[in-house]
Amino acid sequence: MKQKIASPAKTREILNQYDFIFQKRYGQNFLIDLHVLNKIIQAADLSSNDYVIEVGPGIGSLTQALAEEAGQVIAIEIDKQLVPILQETLKEYDNITILNEDVLQVDMEELLAKRPLGTAVKVVANLPYYITTPIIMGLLEKKLPLEHITVMVQKEVADRMRAVPGTKDYGALSVAVQYYCEPYLVANVPAHCFIPRPNVGSAVIQLRVLEEPRIRVENESFFFQIVRAAFAQRRKTLLNALYHYFQKEISLSKEEIVSCFKVMGLEEKIRGETLTIEQLGTLSDLLYSMIRKTSSNTK
Repeated sequence: MKQKIASPAKTREILNQYDFIFQKRYGQNFLIDLHVLNKIIQAADLSSNDYVIEVGPGIGSLTQALAEEAGQVIAIEIDKQLVPILQETLKEYDNITILNEDVLQVDMEELLAKRPLGTAVKVVANLPYYITTPIIMGLLEKKLPLEHITVMVQKEVADRMRAVPGTKDYGALSVAVQYYCEPYLVANVPAHCFIPRPNVGSAVIQLRVLEEPRIRVENESFFFQIVRAAFAQRRKTLLNALYHYFQKEISLSKEEIVSCFKVMGLEEKIRGETLTIEQLGTLSDLLYSMIRKTSSNTK
Protein backbone atom coordinates (compact mmCIF):
# COMPACT_ATOMS: atom_id res chain seq x y z
CA MET A 1 0.00 0.00 0.00
CA LYS A 2 1.41 3.37 -1.03
CA GLN A 3 2.21 5.83 1.76
CA LYS A 4 -0.30 8.64 2.00
CA ILE A 5 1.05 12.10 1.26
CA ALA A 6 -1.69 13.79 3.28
CA SER A 7 -0.16 13.24 6.71
CA PRO A 8 1.83 15.71 8.84
CA ALA A 9 4.99 13.58 8.84
CA LYS A 10 5.03 12.79 5.10
CA THR A 11 4.18 16.38 4.14
CA ARG A 12 7.00 17.79 6.27
CA GLU A 13 9.38 15.18 4.85
CA ILE A 14 8.59 16.24 1.28
CA LEU A 15 8.79 19.96 2.07
CA ASN A 16 12.18 19.51 3.76
CA GLN A 17 13.50 17.25 1.00
CA TYR A 18 12.85 19.88 -1.64
CA ASP A 19 13.52 22.96 0.54
CA PHE A 20 10.10 24.15 -0.50
CA ILE A 21 9.35 27.82 0.08
CA PHE A 22 5.67 28.71 0.43
CA GLN A 23 4.49 31.40 -1.97
CA LYS A 24 2.07 33.69 -0.17
CA ARG A 25 0.82 35.10 -3.48
CA TYR A 26 -0.54 31.64 -4.37
CA GLY A 27 -2.34 31.11 -1.05
CA GLN A 28 -0.69 27.73 -0.45
CA ASN A 29 -2.05 25.62 2.43
CA PHE A 30 -1.47 21.87 2.14
CA LEU A 31 -4.03 19.43 3.59
CA ILE A 32 -2.53 17.04 6.18
CA ASP A 33 -5.65 15.39 7.60
CA LEU A 34 -6.62 12.00 6.18
CA HIS A 35 -10.07 12.14 7.79
CA VAL A 36 -10.92 15.33 5.88
CA LEU A 37 -9.34 13.93 2.73
CA ASN A 38 -11.54 10.85 2.93
CA LYS A 39 -14.64 13.04 3.35
CA ILE A 40 -13.75 14.87 0.13
CA ILE A 41 -13.20 11.61 -1.77
CA GLN A 42 -16.41 10.11 -0.41
CA ALA A 43 -18.42 13.19 -1.39
CA ALA A 44 -16.89 13.23 -4.88
CA ASP A 45 -18.22 9.69 -5.45
CA LEU A 46 -15.52 8.80 -7.96
CA SER A 47 -15.24 5.87 -10.35
CA SER A 48 -12.95 4.73 -13.15
CA ASN A 49 -15.34 6.47 -15.55
CA ASP A 50 -14.57 9.91 -14.09
CA TYR A 51 -12.40 12.63 -15.61
CA VAL A 52 -11.33 14.82 -12.70
CA ILE A 53 -9.94 18.35 -12.81
CA GLU A 54 -7.96 19.42 -9.75
CA VAL A 55 -6.86 23.02 -9.26
CA GLY A 56 -3.84 23.69 -7.04
CA PRO A 57 -2.60 20.15 -6.30
CA GLY A 58 0.29 21.40 -4.15
CA ILE A 59 2.52 18.41 -3.35
CA GLY A 60 -0.13 15.91 -4.42
CA SER A 61 -2.00 15.09 -1.20
CA LEU A 62 -5.46 15.14 -2.76
CA THR A 63 -4.17 14.23 -6.23
CA GLN A 64 -2.94 10.87 -4.96
CA ALA A 65 -6.35 9.98 -3.52
CA LEU A 66 -8.10 11.14 -6.70
CA ALA A 67 -5.83 9.02 -8.91
CA GLU A 68 -6.62 5.92 -6.86
CA GLU A 69 -10.36 6.34 -7.49
CA ALA A 70 -10.82 8.14 -10.83
CA GLY A 71 -10.02 7.17 -14.38
CA GLN A 72 -8.05 10.32 -15.24
CA VAL A 73 -6.86 13.30 -13.19
CA ILE A 74 -5.79 16.63 -14.68
CA ALA A 75 -3.87 18.56 -12.01
CA ILE A 76 -3.45 22.27 -12.81
CA GLU A 77 -0.66 23.91 -10.81
CA ILE A 78 0.53 27.49 -11.30
CA ASP A 79 3.67 27.25 -9.13
CA LYS A 80 6.51 25.86 -11.27
CA GLN A 81 8.57 24.89 -8.21
CA LEU A 82 5.88 22.31 -7.36
CA VAL A 83 5.99 20.53 -10.73
CA PRO A 84 9.12 18.42 -10.05
CA ILE A 85 7.77 17.59 -6.59
CA LEU A 86 4.48 16.40 -8.08
CA GLN A 87 6.30 14.40 -10.74
CA GLU A 88 8.23 12.61 -8.00
CA THR A 89 5.47 12.11 -5.41
CA LEU A 90 3.01 10.87 -8.04
CA LYS A 91 5.39 8.92 -10.32
CA GLU A 92 3.67 5.60 -9.56
CA TYR A 93 0.40 6.79 -11.10
CA ASP A 94 -0.07 6.69 -14.86
CA ASN A 95 -3.49 8.39 -14.88
CA ILE A 96 -2.35 11.87 -13.80
CA THR A 97 -1.54 14.76 -16.14
CA ILE A 98 0.19 17.76 -14.56
CA LEU A 99 -0.34 21.13 -16.23
CA ASN A 100 1.90 23.99 -15.07
CA GLU A 101 -0.58 26.73 -15.93
CA ASP A 102 -2.79 29.43 -14.45
CA VAL A 103 -6.26 27.85 -14.29
CA LEU A 104 -7.86 31.19 -15.23
CA GLN A 105 -5.94 31.08 -18.53
CA VAL A 106 -6.66 27.43 -19.38
CA ASP A 107 -9.04 26.79 -22.28
CA MET A 108 -11.38 24.42 -20.44
CA GLU A 109 -13.49 23.67 -23.51
CA GLU A 110 -10.40 22.49 -25.36
CA LEU A 111 -9.19 20.52 -22.34
CA LEU A 112 -12.48 18.68 -21.92
CA ALA A 113 -12.72 18.00 -25.65
CA LYS A 114 -9.72 15.67 -25.23
CA ARG A 115 -11.35 13.47 -22.60
CA PRO A 116 -12.50 9.92 -23.44
CA LEU A 117 -16.07 9.69 -24.71
CA GLY A 118 -18.66 8.89 -22.08
CA THR A 119 -16.62 10.02 -19.09
CA ALA A 120 -18.16 12.14 -16.34
CA VAL A 121 -16.39 15.42 -15.55
CA LYS A 122 -15.89 16.43 -11.92
CA VAL A 123 -13.87 19.21 -10.33
CA VAL A 124 -12.32 18.26 -6.98
CA ALA A 125 -9.83 20.61 -5.37
CA ASN A 126 -8.43 22.45 -2.38
CA LEU A 127 -8.83 25.84 -4.05
CA PRO A 128 -6.50 28.81 -3.54
CA TYR A 129 -8.72 31.03 -1.39
CA TYR A 130 -7.67 34.30 -3.04
CA ILE A 131 -9.21 33.32 -6.40
CA THR A 132 -11.98 30.93 -5.33
CA THR A 133 -14.85 32.94 -6.80
CA PRO A 134 -13.24 33.66 -10.21
CA ILE A 135 -12.38 29.96 -10.58
CA ILE A 136 -15.85 28.67 -9.69
CA MET A 137 -17.76 31.30 -11.65
CA GLY A 138 -15.44 30.81 -14.61
CA LEU A 139 -16.28 27.11 -14.65
CA LEU A 140 -20.03 27.66 -14.26
CA GLU A 141 -20.42 30.55 -16.70
CA LYS A 142 -18.80 28.52 -19.49
CA LYS A 143 -21.56 25.92 -18.99
CA LEU A 144 -19.04 23.11 -19.08
CA PRO A 145 -20.38 19.53 -18.90
CA LEU A 146 -19.64 19.21 -15.18
CA GLU A 147 -21.41 16.78 -12.86
CA HIS A 148 -20.30 18.55 -9.72
CA ILE A 149 -17.65 20.77 -8.16
CA THR A 150 -16.39 19.52 -4.77
CA VAL A 151 -13.94 21.99 -3.27
CA MET A 152 -12.28 23.24 -0.13
CA VAL A 153 -12.93 26.95 0.27
CA GLN A 154 -12.92 29.61 2.95
CA LYS A 155 -15.82 28.89 5.32
CA GLU A 156 -17.21 32.38 4.83
CA VAL A 157 -17.38 31.78 1.07
CA ALA A 158 -19.09 28.39 1.55
CA ASP A 159 -21.67 30.08 3.79
CA ARG A 160 -22.34 32.71 1.14
CA MET A 161 -22.72 30.13 -1.64
CA ARG A 162 -25.51 28.30 0.15
CA ALA A 163 -27.15 31.26 1.92
CA VAL A 164 -30.90 31.86 1.67
CA PRO A 165 -32.76 35.17 1.18
CA GLY A 166 -33.00 37.44 4.20
CA THR A 167 -29.76 36.29 5.83
CA LYS A 168 -26.56 38.31 6.21
CA ASP A 169 -24.61 35.90 3.97
CA TYR A 170 -27.08 36.05 1.08
CA GLY A 171 -25.75 38.06 -1.83
CA ALA A 172 -24.75 38.11 -5.48
CA LEU A 173 -22.52 35.03 -5.06
CA SER A 174 -25.40 33.08 -3.48
CA VAL A 175 -27.66 33.87 -6.42
CA ALA A 176 -25.00 33.19 -9.06
CA VAL A 177 -24.01 29.81 -7.61
CA GLN A 178 -27.60 28.71 -6.98
CA TYR A 179 -28.61 29.77 -10.49
CA TYR A 180 -26.34 27.00 -11.80
CA CYS A 181 -26.07 24.55 -8.88
CA GLU A 182 -27.48 22.91 -5.79
CA PRO A 183 -24.93 23.56 -3.01
CA TYR A 184 -24.30 21.10 -0.13
CA LEU A 185 -21.96 21.52 2.82
CA VAL A 186 -19.71 18.45 3.13
CA ALA A 187 -17.64 19.42 6.18
CA ASN A 188 -16.22 22.27 8.20
CA VAL A 189 -12.43 22.06 8.41
CA PRO A 190 -10.34 23.56 11.26
CA ALA A 191 -7.05 25.35 10.65
CA HIS A 192 -4.88 22.60 12.18
CA CYS A 193 -5.69 20.36 9.19
CA PHE A 194 -3.28 22.36 7.01
CA ILE A 195 0.39 23.26 6.71
CA PRO A 196 0.77 26.18 7.16
CA ARG A 197 -2.35 26.95 9.16
CA PRO A 198 -4.66 29.42 7.39
CA ASN A 199 -5.92 32.44 9.32
CA VAL A 200 -9.53 31.66 8.40
CA GLY A 201 -11.93 28.78 8.82
CA SER A 202 -12.37 26.38 5.90
CA ALA A 203 -15.14 24.19 4.55
CA VAL A 204 -15.68 21.58 1.88
CA ILE A 205 -18.69 22.36 -0.28
CA GLN A 206 -20.17 20.44 -3.19
CA LEU A 207 -21.93 22.26 -5.99
CA ARG A 208 -24.09 19.82 -7.93
CA VAL A 209 -24.49 21.33 -11.37
CA LEU A 210 -28.09 21.50 -12.58
CA GLU A 211 -28.93 20.19 -16.05
CA GLU A 212 -30.54 23.56 -16.77
CA PRO A 213 -30.22 26.84 -14.84
CA ARG A 214 -32.63 27.04 -11.90
CA ILE A 215 -34.77 29.66 -13.62
CA ARG A 216 -35.39 30.81 -17.18
CA VAL A 217 -34.71 34.47 -17.88
CA GLU A 218 -35.13 36.49 -21.03
CA ASN A 219 -31.57 37.79 -21.01
CA GLU A 220 -29.02 36.03 -18.79
CA SER A 221 -26.40 38.77 -19.01
CA PHE A 222 -28.97 41.39 -17.99
CA PHE A 223 -30.18 39.17 -15.13
CA PHE A 224 -26.69 39.10 -13.63
CA GLN A 225 -26.37 42.86 -14.06
CA ILE A 226 -29.56 43.26 -12.00
CA VAL A 227 -28.23 40.84 -9.38
CA ARG A 228 -24.95 42.75 -9.04
CA ALA A 229 -26.81 46.06 -8.82
CA ALA A 230 -29.25 44.72 -6.21
CA PHE A 231 -26.44 43.69 -3.84
CA ALA A 232 -23.82 46.32 -4.64
CA GLN A 233 -24.90 48.66 -1.84
CA ARG A 234 -26.77 46.68 0.79
CA ARG A 235 -27.76 49.76 2.79
CA LYS A 236 -29.75 51.09 -0.14
CA THR A 237 -33.27 50.02 -0.96
CA LEU A 238 -33.57 47.91 -4.09
CA LEU A 239 -35.34 50.81 -5.80
CA ASN A 240 -32.48 53.22 -5.14
CA ALA A 241 -29.85 50.63 -6.03
CA LEU A 242 -31.49 49.93 -9.39
CA TYR A 243 -32.15 53.59 -10.11
CA HIS A 244 -28.50 54.40 -9.39
CA TYR A 245 -27.43 51.57 -11.71
CA PHE A 246 -29.76 52.58 -14.54
CA GLN A 247 -28.62 56.20 -14.39
CA LYS A 248 -25.15 54.97 -15.36
CA GLU A 249 -26.23 52.38 -17.90
CA ILE A 250 -29.71 53.03 -19.26
CA SER A 251 -32.12 55.82 -18.47
CA LEU A 252 -35.04 54.38 -16.52
CA SER A 253 -37.04 56.55 -14.15
CA LYS A 254 -37.94 55.57 -10.60
CA GLU A 255 -41.58 55.53 -11.67
CA GLU A 256 -40.84 52.93 -14.35
CA ILE A 257 -38.94 50.76 -11.87
CA VAL A 258 -41.74 51.12 -9.30
CA SER A 259 -44.26 50.02 -11.94
CA CYS A 260 -42.34 46.73 -12.26
CA PHE A 261 -42.35 46.39 -8.46
CA LYS A 262 -46.13 46.81 -8.44
CA VAL A 263 -46.62 44.05 -11.00
CA MET A 264 -44.79 41.76 -8.57
CA GLY A 265 -46.48 43.08 -5.45
CA LEU A 266 -43.19 44.41 -4.02
CA GLU A 267 -43.01 47.35 -1.63
CA GLU A 268 -40.94 50.36 -2.70
CA LYS A 269 -38.71 50.09 0.40
CA ILE A 270 -37.81 46.42 -0.14
CA ARG A 271 -34.11 45.50 -0.10
CA GLY A 272 -32.41 43.26 -2.62
CA GLU A 273 -31.29 40.65 -0.09
CA THR A 274 -34.90 39.69 0.65
CA LEU A 275 -35.71 38.59 -2.91
CA THR A 276 -35.52 34.96 -3.97
CA ILE A 277 -33.69 33.99 -7.14
CA GLU A 278 -37.09 33.46 -8.79
CA GLN A 279 -38.21 36.99 -7.84
CA LEU A 280 -34.95 38.45 -9.12
CA GLY A 281 -35.51 36.60 -12.39
CA THR A 282 -39.03 37.94 -12.74
CA LEU A 283 -37.88 41.48 -11.94
CA SER A 284 -35.06 41.16 -14.47
CA ASP A 285 -37.52 40.14 -17.21
CA LEU A 286 -39.90 43.00 -16.37
CA LEU A 287 -37.12 45.59 -16.39
CA TYR A 288 -35.65 44.17 -19.59
CA SER A 289 -39.06 44.38 -21.26
CA MET A 290 -39.46 47.96 -19.98
CA ILE A 291 -36.07 48.95 -21.43
CA ARG A 292 -36.86 47.44 -24.83
CA LYS A 293 -40.22 49.20 -24.84
CA THR A 294 -38.62 52.55 -23.89
CA SER A 295 -35.93 52.06 -26.51
CA SER A 296 -38.43 51.33 -29.31
CA ASN A 297 -40.54 54.38 -28.35
CA THR A 298 -37.55 56.73 -28.69
CA LYS A 299 -36.67 55.56 -32.18
